[in-house]
Amino acid sequence: MSLRDWPIKQKLTAMLLLISGLVLSLTSAGFVTYQVVAFRQTTLKNLSTLGRVIAANSTASLAFANQADAREILSALRAEPHLVAAALYDKDGRVFSRYPADLPGDSVPAAPARDGYRFERGFVIGVEPVAEGGNARLGTLYMKSDMKAVSRTLWLSAGIAAGVMGVSLLAAYLLAAVLQGWISQPILTLAETATAISTRQDYSVRAPKLGEDELGVLTDAFNQMLGRIEDQNRALRASEEELRRYATGLEQRVAERTHELEERNEALRRNAAELLASNSELDAFAYSVSHDLRAPLRSIDGFSQVLLEDYGAQLDQAAQDSLQRVRAASQRMGTLIDDLLKLARVTRAEMRSEVVDLSGMAREIVAELQRTPPLRDVEFAIAAGLQARGDPRLLRVALDNLLRNSWKYTAKQAQPRVEFGSIQVNGERAFMVRDNGAGFDMKYADKLFGVFQRLHSAAEFEGTGVGLATVRRIIGRHGGRIWAEGAVDQGATFYFTL
Repeated sequence: MSLRDWPIKQKLTAMLLLISGLVLSLTSAGFVTYQVVAFRQTTLKNLSTLGRVIAANSTASLAFANQADAREILSALRAEPHLVAAALYDKDGRVFSRYPADLPGDSVPAAPARDGYRFERGFVIGVEPVAEGGNARLGTLYMKSDMKAVSRTLWLSAGIAAGVMGVSLLAAYLLAAVLQGWISQPILTLAETATAISTRQDYSVRAPKLGEDELGVLTDAFNQMLGRIEDQNRALRASEEELRRYATGLEQRVAERTHELEERNEALRRNAAELLASNSELDAFAYSVSHDLRAPLRSIDGFSQVLLEDYGAQLDQAAQDSLQRVRAASQRMGTLIDDLLKLARVTRAEMRSEVVDLSGMAREIVAELQRTPPLRDVEFAIAAGLQARGDPRLLRVALDNLLRNSWKYTAKQAQPRVEFGSIQVNGERAFMVRDNGAGFDMKYADKLFGVFQRLHSAAEFEGTGVGLATVRRIIGRHGGRIWAEGAVDQGATFYFTL
């Protein structure tokens, strides 16, 4: 069971013990540390005092090279049980005398180290200069003491700290066991009340108040909440009964609406079938009309040509001009019929989406234009690598219309130029067809893409006014948009997105 699942009594007791243990641990650690540091300093101080005394007594023995006197002075170190080795060095740094007398030669350094008292490798090392007053240095005293006294002090301090901690924790546990009830009892009472309410669904139960502290305020708030829940529960029961009545009526209305929707769906299916049949009939009618219209138009054009060829010499110039106009009008009407059929097919054609190489498609269209009479020298600039996703057949129709328009409206330019590329417009990729041809007045730009809407007369440039309308429908079916910019005699640019 995790700590979160412990009873609140155990949590409070554990919290008090943890805090007490932490405080005692930090206090004990500080006490032990202080004891050890203080004793180490005392050890260094005692050893340095002993070293100065021995060094002062050794001046005569070093000055007169009296080894017997030096051994006797060093033998006084027997009173210090922790001193394990000592040595006197002469002024040349050679060992003059050592303590104990039977001490092996490698137990002391061959030459004296730097002066001072310090801890090294588990021992206390002392190096004291031997000199008399302000005279020259006579030699050096070396002493080596073990750390047993420090260790005993450390263990003693740790034992005292552990004992104090154990007794303190026991007292803290007993005190926590008594005091935690003051906090846990009101909370346990609230928990028992909440459990009883949840089990019996009886919101008339109230929790007893055990004090005026924060837990007493919490008990009052809990009881007030129970009162509000009891009121809401009564209101909820009343609302449920009312909802049942409404639900019955709603089910009836839903059944009626469902029946109505089924009838409407059936009507929509019939309308869709009728629309499909109408579209099929419209296609057949368009084909029939175009076929029936072409026959008389071909007759008008043919007989007009016969009159001009067979009886042209008998007709004056006005009559010949009238026949030429009849022929031109019939041919123009035939072109209009073809363009309208193309527009209708574009509107109803099924879409087939794939990646289309627009640059390659534009180069193919340009090659066809350059082979179409009258032959003209037009500069084409087609950007490489332009690709888009769409219906290749419809996109070819749109691009063919745009490039043919540019080809047509640059006919009166000395150095005609047509460009196909792409730009970024508001973070969106747009393709463009630009030319330096006749252009147009921007105030009539809204008429560009309407059926039979033309901004130039047929005498200036031939056309039916259906091509750009076809382009707009193709772009619209691809979810894009098309717009144009231009100026009179300064060319035009058509932009479109896919």
